[in-house]
Amino acid sequence: MRPIYLHLRWHTNSSEQRWIVRILFIVPIYGFYSWVSLLFFNSESYYVYFFTVRDCYEAFVIYSFLSLCYEYLGGEGNIMSEIRGKPIKSSCMYGTCCLSGKTYTIGFLRFFKQATLQFCIVKPIMAFVVIILQAFGKYRDGDWSPDGGYLYVTLVYNVSVSLALYGLFLFYFATRELLTPFEPILKFCTVKSIIFLSFWQGMLLILFSLNLSLLPHQ
Repeated sequence: MRPIYLHLRWHTNSSEQRWIVRILFIVPIYGFYSWVSLLFFNSESYYVYFFTVRDCYEAFVIYSFLSLCYEYLGGEGNIMSEIRGKPIKSSCMYGTCCLSGKTYTIGFLRFFKQATLQFCIVKPIMAFVVIILQAFGKYRDGDWSPDGGYLYVTLVYNVSVSLALYGLFLFYFATRELLTPFEPILKFCTVKSIIFLSFWQGMLLILFSLNLSLLPHQ
């Protein structure tokens, strides 16, 4: 909470600090969510509502982070004027190995943005879909049955998360030289680990528990 307090107290750059404060609020929200989840650990009908609040704010954090990067670089028009016409370097790490010989255009910049921001739409929608499925008894964590909703919600989440992560990678790859004065690497890694890696961590834990349940009991 101290970084949030300091930003609010020394509010000297409102256009950037408002996005920073919104991103930092994910920490107390995660802490409160974890605490409340432990209180209702044995109440399966309640955890879905906590997920919904957390998921909606996660989507808002991604939007805020991308908006902060745009604010750092002076907006879409300024970014485009800096990178337009530059050749796209081929890199397997960033998934641009098939774009050799192409140059950056407004279409590429908008693809980066749309690929990332679709997650901000999909995640809240799917969170409310989970609430509806839960109400009808069609959703349960770790239930991979085709008759339940968990399988399909997970598939949609995986596609959305992967596309958003790819969009962020491409955006960083295109603007990393412009963002260097703002030390973006740690910020990128932090946001990705909080939002995206937490999702895949949950998936691995569910798969691990599923494998344990399939082991023969002695």
